[in-house]
Amino acid sequence: MTPAAPAFSILLLAGGRGLRMGGQDKGLLAWHGTPLIAHVQAVVRPLTDDLIISCNRNLEQYRPYADQLVCDPEADFPGPMAGVLAGLAAARHPWLLVLACDAPQIDTALVLELRAKAFEHQQACMVRQGGYWQPMFSVIPKALAGDLQQRWQQGERSLQRALLAHPVQAMECADDDARLCNFNSPEFLQR
Repeated sequence: MTPAAPAFSILLLAGGRGLRMGGQDKGLLAWHGTPLIAHVQAVVRPLTDDLIISCNRNLEQYRPYADQLVCDPEADFPGPMAGVLAGLAAARHPWLLVLACDAPQIDTALVLELRAKAFEHQQACMVRQGGYWQPMFSVIPKALAGDLQQRWQQGERSLQRALLAHPVQAMECADDDARLCNFNSPEFLQR
C-alpha cells in the first residue's frame, strides 16, 4: 500500500449466476490455465489488507483468494448491487474498490488511478468508457452504504443508478482499453 494514501478494502464480485457461461461459476473458469479470479486477485492482493470476494457458491474454492467472503443477503442471485452491499457491510476500511472477477486484464495502474481520483475528490469514482459508466470498476466510500441500502429496500437494483444519485468522479478510459474487457462468454476464454 502507498503510505500517503488511506487504506482501502477491495471487493471482487464473483457471485453471479453465469448465464452467458452456461450457468458455470465464472470466477472459477480457467483462462491461460488459471481461474479468472486468480488473475484479478494477483493484481490487487498487494494493494490491500482487506480483500473481500462476493460469491454465492463454491465458497471453499474462493476462500484461498480472499481475507473475507461475503454472500448476497437474498437467494436467487439478485445482482451486483447485492454483492456490493454485502461488501460495504464487511469492509474494514472507509473506501471500497469494486471489481468484477471476469476482467483478468486489469492492472495496478488502473486500480491506483481509480483510488487516487476518489481520494482526491473525496467522492465515489467510476470508470467511464466511451461515454458509458462502468460500475464494476469503481471506488465507493463506505459512508454511502446506508443510502445504497435504502435504495435497495426501495427496489433499486442498478448499482450505476444508485451511485449516480451522488456526486461521482469519472475516470475516463478509451473504448478499446483492454484492461476493462469482461470475459462474458466461452469464446472470450479461448482468446
